[in-house]
Amino acid sequence: MLQDAISNIPKPNDPNLLVGFDTSDDGSVYKLSDDIAIINTLDFFPPMVNDPYLFGKIAAANALSDIYAMGGEVKTALNIVAFPEEEDPAILAEILRGGAEKVIEAGGVLCGGHSIKDNEPKYGLSVTGVVHPEKIMYNNRCKISDKIILTKPLGVGLVTTSYKAGEASEESYQEAINSMQRLNKHAFEIAKKFRIHSCTDVTGFGFLGHLNEMVTPEYSIHINSGNVLYIKEAQRLAAEYLMTGGGTTNRMYLQDEVNLQGLSMPIEEILFDPQTSGGLLISVHKDDAEALLEALGGQNPPCCLVGEVIPRTEKNIVVT
Repeated sequence: MLQDAISNIPKPNDPNLLVGFDTSDDGSVYKLSDDIAIINTLDFFPPMVNDPYLFGKIAAANALSDIYAMGGEVKTALNIVAFPEEEDPAILAEILRGGAEKVIEAGGVLCGGHSIKDNEPKYGLSVTGVVHPEKIMYNNRCKISDKIILTKPLGVGLVTTSYKAGEASEESYQEAINSMQRLNKHAFEIAKKFRIHSCTDVTGFGFLGHLNEMVTPEYSIHINSGNVLYIKEAQRLAAEYLMTGGGTTNRMYLQDEVNLQGLSMPIEEILFDPQTSGGLLISVHKDDAEALLEALGGQNPPCCLVGEVIPRTEKNIVVT
């Protein structure tokens, strides 16, 4: 439905627009000079945690992530707020405090924003970053034999949804919280020192959905599911059918694009699970992969080498 709506928007005719809405990249990129291009992105959503301060941090980290996925550096941010008129304004203050702290951690400047009245709280950021026009990280410029690295474990959607229903442990919930509020800035600053060819981040379309956006007609991607890290309890939750609506939607959308070979149902569900402020998916030259993984070794949450880019097969993604 969204693709149909976008198709009716007149396409801009400006050679300085290097990345626009007609691709599946993580932000738009507009060239200002031979050395500077600006990245624009925005994201906002309802709370996925009860603590307003943590919600602010997670929503901000999620929005800021697109700048890193495009290879850029955060410069400015604007708050996007929807908040019920009858709610305690102290709650909104905590949301904004959490978001502001993440913008500062990213090295950016929070410049203001806009708010509206709504029945349900929503929060996020509109973010502007900068990148050299020749160093933009597109999401579909992988090269055959590249290795694919994931910088955060999966399972966040399963855990946070189940926790609200009283089905997930406090330990798993805290693991999800720690993952979601961690900026992808730190992982990308390490990765950019190596020969990386493509990058994206894992959010609502899940691991397989965003991996699918990295594929072109020239190549496919093979994933070894045994190497994919995830929050341990997520497997039990999926086995007990404590699934998310987003995961089901992702599975239906990708059913013709993915070849799943011999996976258990819980592992499949984890791979389809929508993530909030998930990790980066990085396509790196095969000879740099182990060195990059080692350099990322101090990251918490941990990173993992999950697959490789292969010559074109019938499906976009093959998972074994």
